[in-house]
Amino acid sequence: MTTVARIRLLDTQGHAADAATPVLALPNDADPLAYAVEIEGAARVELHFPAFTDGRAYSQAYLVRRRLGFKGDLRATGEVLVDQLQQMERMGFSSAVLKGGTDGEEAQRQLERFAAFYQGDAVRSAPYLGGDPAG
Repeated sequence: MTTVARIRLLDTQGHAADAATPVLALPNDADPLAYAVEIEGAARVELHFPAFTDGRAYSQAYLVRRRLGFKGDLRATGEVLVDQLQQMERMGFSSAVLKGGTDGEEAQRQLERFAAFYQGDAVRSAPYLGGDPAG
């Protein structure tokens, strides 16, 4: 069985206390390829979701992981909702700051509902079949 590192969930206090440096925060309309040098030198890249209906940070995450090969912490900030966590993880995010008022334990339970996937994702190009898909 293959073990996959899951996206790390943070509240706003946990995010503020996380002292990784250097951190590069990109607005959701920035082209990550234009920041290749800065991304290469960053310990963490933060991509912002200004609204749950704005998914441009998903495309940015894919570019940062696949095209630029970033291996550090890729963090989702802004309007991060529980039902977006699976897709965020599959697009390469390694951590997410939950929207205020979100129950972290409930978010973790929802994330763990799907332990296996048949198709590859932004981080794992080969299919991941680890875990027990029956639950």
